[in-house]
Amino acid sequence: MSGAISVALCAGLATGPVTAQPNPQAVADPSQWPSQPAPIEVDETVEQRIDALIAAMSLEQKVGQIIQADIGSVTPADVSRFHLGSILNGGNSTPTGEYNAPAERWLKAADDFYAASMKRDGDLPRIPVIWGSDAVHGHNNIVGATLFPHNIGLGSARDPELMRRIGEITAIEMRVTGLDWTFAPTLAVVRDDRWGRTYEGFGETPEIATSYAAPIIEGLQGKIGDEDWLRGPHIVATAKHFLGDGGTAGGKDQGDARIDEEGLRDLFSPPYLPAIEAGVQSIMVSFSSWNGAKMHGNESLLTGVVKNRWNFDGFLVGDWNGHGQIAGCSATDCPQSVNAGLDMFMAPDSWKGLYQSTLANARNGTLSMDRLDDAVRRILRVKLRAGLFEAGKPSSRPYAGEFERLGSAEHRAVAREAVRKSLVLLKNANGVLPLDSGANVLVAGDGADNFTKQTGGWTLTWQGTGTKRSDFPNAQTIWGGIEEAVQQAGGTATLSPDGSFSSKPDVAIVVFGEDPYAEFQGDRPDVGYDDAESLALLRSLQADGIPTVSVFLSGRAMWANPFINASDAFVAAWLPGSEGGGVADVLFGEAEFTGKLPYSWPKSSDQTALNVGDAIYDPLFPYGFGLTSDKPGDLAQLPEDRASAAPVDTNVLFAAGRAGEGRQLLIGAPGALATNPGPDLITMERTDHKAQEDSVRLRFSGAGKAVAAIVQDSPIDMLRQTNGDLALELVFKVNAAPTADVNLLMTCGDGCMGGFPFGTVLSRAAQGGQWTRLALPLSCFEQAGVDMGRVEAPLMLVTEGQLDLTLSSARIVSPSGGQLTCQ
Repeated sequence: MSGAISVALCAGLATGPVTAQPNPQAVADPSQWPSQPAPIEVDETVEQRIDALIAAMSLEQKVGQIIQADIGSVTPADVSRFHLGSILNGGNSTPTGEYNAPAERWLKAADDFYAASMKRDGDLPRIPVIWGSDAVHGHNNIVGATLFPHNIGLGSARDPELMRRIGEITAIEMRVTGLDWTFAPTLAVVRDDRWGRTYEGFGETPEIATSYAAPIIEGLQGKIGDEDWLRGPHIVATAKHFLGDGGTAGGKDQGDARIDEEGLRDLFSPPYLPAIEAGVQSIMVSFSSWNGAKMHGNESLLTGVVKNRWNFDGFLVGDWNGHGQIAGCSATDCPQSVNAGLDMFMAPDSWKGLYQSTLANARNGTLSMDRLDDAVRRILRVKLRAGLFEAGKPSSRPYAGEFERLGSAEHRAVAREAVRKSLVLLKNANGVLPLDSGANVLVAGDGADNFTKQTGGWTLTWQGTGTKRSDFPNAQTIWGGIEEAVQQAGGTATLSPDGSFSSKPDVAIVVFGEDPYAEFQGDRPDVGYDDAESLALLRSLQADGIPTVSVFLSGRAMWANPFINASDAFVAAWLPGSEGGGVADVLFGEAEFTGKLPYSWPKSSDQTALNVGDAIYDPLFPYGFGLTSDKPGDLAQLPEDRASAAPVDTNVLFAAGRAGEGRQLLIGAPGALATNPGPDLITMERTDHKAQEDSVRLRFSGAGKAVAAIVQDSPIDMLRQTNGDLALELVFKVNAAPTADVNLLMTCGDGCMGGFPFGTVLSRAAQGGQWTRLALPLSCFEQAGVDMGRVEAPLMLVTEGQLDLTLSSARIVSPSGGQLTCQ
C-alpha cells in the first residue's frame, strides 16, 4: 500500500502526551528499603578494560550503546551506522517477517547483526551487539522449541529446582539460534486477575516468585563464579517488570499501582533481592506507574533503591517505548528517563529519532555525561562478563546450529514433568479420577486437539494467535497424550470436539477454556468465564449419565461455577505448553495430582482482586488448595448466577452483523451520517457470511461523495494498541470493484483524520471474488496524522464512485497474516 493521504487538518490541536504530574507519594525513601551487598566482586581487569573502551568511544557510539531497536524496524546496516548496542525481536517480529520463520533464519540474522556491529569504523573500538528476546515459557518464538507451562502453572508446581532445569533448557535452545539474552523471568506479584498478564506471574503473593527467582536465573545464567557463568550453555537473564506491574488499579495493563511505599516494598520487591543475589544482569523497568509517576522516570526507585541500596551493577532496560510515557517526554526524546537511572532504551520503532535527540541532549548537557558514561559502563560490563567480545559470530558459539536440540526428547521430558506438577484438581466427585486407561474414552471440547489454545500467548506471535498445527512439529496436544495412553492400555479413545458419539462412552474428557491472549488484549472487566457452547456440551453429557472430567485451560483463576457443576471432576490445567501428554499422565494415574493454587479461586465473577490475607477473604477455593485423587473430592452444588455482566471485547469494531459495544455503523454524506439516511448515495443491508445476517453489504451509488464509518459513542484512546504493534483487521468481500478512488481513514475530532488510498486493494480483491482478510498496522494511521489518543471513527470508507462491498468483521488484533505495510 502506498501514497498516504496528507490530511493536515489538525492545526491548533495539542499533539504532545497528556500525563498527570507525579504525586509526591511516588518518591521513595531508599533508606526504608532493605540493603544487600553486591553479589559479584569487582573485577579490576574488567573495569580497566571498560575504562579504556569508554575513553576510546565517540559520543555517537556511547549514545548508540544505550538504544535497543526492534528487528522489524532496523537493519544490520543501521546497527553499524548508528553503533546500536542492542536489538530485540518484539512479539510479532521475526527475521523473515513471517511469524513462523525457521530456526536457521534466526541464526543467520544473529550472525548478520553481529557482523554489522563489529564492522570497522576508523579507530573506534568495536562493540558486539546483544540480542534480547521474550523467551518467557521456553524459546517460544521458534518453531519446534520446547514450550513449558506459563508461569501460573509453574507457580502451582511449587518446585524451585524444576525452575532451574527449565532455565537451563531455555538457555540452550536460545543458544541454538544464536541469541544471548532473554527478557525473563517475570517476577510480578499479581493482585488483580483482570490483568491480561496474570499468567506471567507465579502467584498472588511474593512467596513463590521469591523462591523461584534464584534457581531460574541460575538455570539461565549459570552460577556466579563458575567458568560457564553467562557463557557456553548459559545466557543473560532479566528480572521484570520493576516495580508493581501486577498491582495496578483495576488490573489495567500499564496502569497505576496506588499503594503506599511500605506496601510497594513489602509486596512487590521481595523477588528482586534473590534475583540480584543470584547475579541477574538486567532488570526491565515496568510500563506501569506508582501513585501517578511512571516507573521509567522514577529516580528514587531506579537509582536510589535498585542501584544504590541493592548494589545492582548490571543495567536497567526499558520496556516497549515506555520512556515516551513520562511527563514531558515522547518516544523519540526522553533524557529524563536516563537521568533517572534507565541504562538502555527499548525503542523498537522510535530508535532513530531517539538516537538523534539523545545525541543532542548529551551535547547540550540535558543528559548528564556522567550518567551516560555510567549507563554505557553497565552495558559494557554485562557484555564483557558474557564473553561477547571474544565469542565470535553467534553461529560459531557453543550449541549454535544444533537444531536437533530444539524440542529434543530430553527437553520435552522436563516440560512434561512440569505439566504434571502444574495441574490442580478442584473437584473429584465419586472418585472419578484417576481414570481407567483401558476404558472407552470420549474426548471433546475445542481445546482437546488445539496447540494454539494450550500454548497461550507469547507463542510464535505476541498474542499467541494465528498459529497452525504444523508450527508445532515436536509437540503433543492433550488429545494426543490421551490417545497414546489409552491405546497403550488396550482401551478406546475417540476424538469428538462437539461431544457426539455413536456408542455411549465409559467417560468423557472435555477440554475447553480461554482463547490465547497477551498483555493489553487480555485485560478483562471481570473474572467470569463465559462459553455457552462448552457449557451446553457438558450439560448434555451429564444428562446422558456419562461421567465427565473437565480440563480447563486458562491464564487466570476464573469464576466457572456452571462448568464445575456440570463436571464430575474439574482440573485447572492453566496453559500447559507443548506437552499435552503430561495431562494424560495425571488423569490416568501415572502420576498424582500435586499442584496447589497459586491464585485464590473466585466464588463470584466480581471477585477480581481476591488475595489471601485480605480482611474479607471468601474464595471458592483458597490459595494453596489442591486435591489429590485419593482424598474425597465431592463438591456441593454451586450458585450459578453471574455477579457482573458478561464482559465486552472492546477490540471488536464490527462483528456478527453489528457494530461493537459503544459504536455505531453509520452511512451517508460527509457530515450527515445516519443509520439509514436514504438510498441516494449509499445503502446498507444485512447479509450472510458464516452465519445468518452476520455481515453487512454496502452499496455506494456513485452519485456523490459517500461515507461508511464505524463511529464511537465517545472518543477512545488507542495509543496503547498502537504502541503495542496491533493492527486494524478487516474481513470483507468485494462484489463489484470501485469505479473511483476509495480512502480508508480514521478520524480524531474536527478536521483531524488520516489514512490511505484503498481502491487498488479493493480492485485486486474483486478479481478473486473471495473473502479477503487483511490487516493494517495502527501505527500507519498514526504516521498518517491520526491522533490515536482520541479516535472518534476507527474505520471510515470514503468514495465518490460506485462500490459494492460486504463487510464481515473489523477488529483490532495482533496480526498473523495478510498484513499490509504503510508504504
